[in-house]
Amino acid sequence: MYVNNKNYKENAVYILLTNMRIISGKARGIKLTTIEGISTRPTTDRIKENIFNIIAFEIGESDVLDLFSGSGAIGLEFASRGAKKVSMVENNPKCIKFIKANINATSLNDLVEIYTENVFNSFRFFSSNSFDIIFMDPPYSKNLVNETIELIAEKKILKKDGIIIAEHDIKDEVFEKICDIEKYKYKKYGKTGVSFYRRK
Repeated sequence: MYVNNKNYKENAVYILLTNMRIISGKARGIKLTTIEGISTRPTTDRIKENIFNIIAFEIGESDVLDLFSGSGAIGLEFASRGAKKVSMVENNPKCIKFIKANINATSLNDLVEIYTENVFNSFRFFSSNSFDIIFMDPPYSKNLVNETIELIAEKKILKKDGIIIAEHDIKDEVFEKICDIEKYKYKKYGKTGVSFYRRK
């Protein structure tokens, strides 16, 4: 997820080797890169591991959409664990560089497509019933989870038995039901909440 930082200096060192890594699957242990500082808010390994434990049986041969992709770490975790195809949506050029570098590092190129587009404009590329799993980690404190799920419901891009996973600040107002999509599970990890949705 990309957060605009007005104090960000153009001559800063962009690449930072972090503790980010692929946790499991064919690319297990591969380290990933991201933008240095607070320009990105990567999902921690603890949260990532918990999310993937919950949906472990949903991943195999799934079509996945990763919205607000940031470094691409979540989408690549899906690809590593057996997803059939992962579509990543990210509109920040700096983040796109890191996504491409991380895809190359994991050798998962054949499983991933990148859409350099605003999330809300990107939906025109997807047909009805496109995805088994949709993951989103939008900027906090903007209630973008509700708006994004509403558009997902309107465009009908989630398959009948598909799931949506939304990572958000625990203070964000996240609705229990949005159109025909309902929350069925919620987990709290410190200041981060993760809400799981299915179509009714």
